[in-house]
Amino acid sequence: MDVRMPGMDGLTTAGRLLRAAGAPKVVMLTTFDLDEYVHEALRLGAVRFLLKDTPPRELITAVRTVATGNAMLSPAVLKRLIGSFVHKAPSRAEAARERLAALTAREEDVIRALARGLSNAEIGRELKLSEPTVKAHVSRLLAKLGLANRVQAAILVHDADLS
Repeated sequence: MDVRMPGMDGLTTAGRLLRAAGAPKVVMLTTFDLDEYVHEALRLGAVRFLLKDTPPRELITAVRTVATGNAMLSPAVLKRLIGSFVHKAPSRAEAARERLAALTAREEDVIRALARGLSNAEIGRELKLSEPTVKAHVSRLLAKLGLANRVQAAILVHDADLS
C-alpha cells in the first residue's frame, strides 16, 4: 500500500483494513522516507515498510516474506527506528519490561534474537532449536504479548532496553 494515495491516504486505509476480521498483511511502499510514516504504519500493524527505490528483486522477496507470515524492515529503516527509541521515557521502558515478564526464559531468548532481526532458521541455529520449535515459540510469545507481528515484538524489546 502506498503511503500517499488520492482520496484516502495509505495509512488511513491500512488502519481500516487491519482492524477488519481476517485482515490481510500490509506492506507499505513510499517515496517519503519519514520516521512518522514508519512509526504510524508499524503502530497500525503493517508488516513491512519499503521505499519505492527498493530494487524489484527485494520487492518480490518482501512479498514472499510477508506471505510466509514474517515481518521485516529494510536495514536503513530498522536502524533509524531503533535509534528513535533510544531516548524514550523510563515509564515506557518499565511498562515494556512488565509485559515481557510474562515470558518464559526460552521465549525471552527467542524474542531477544528476534529483536536482533534474526530469521526463524537463524534463531534455531543460535539457540539449538528446530525451526518449527522457533515458529511455535514466536507464535506463542506474540499471542501472550498481544502483538500482531515480529516488528512490534522487536520494538517492545527495544523499549524494555533488553536488546
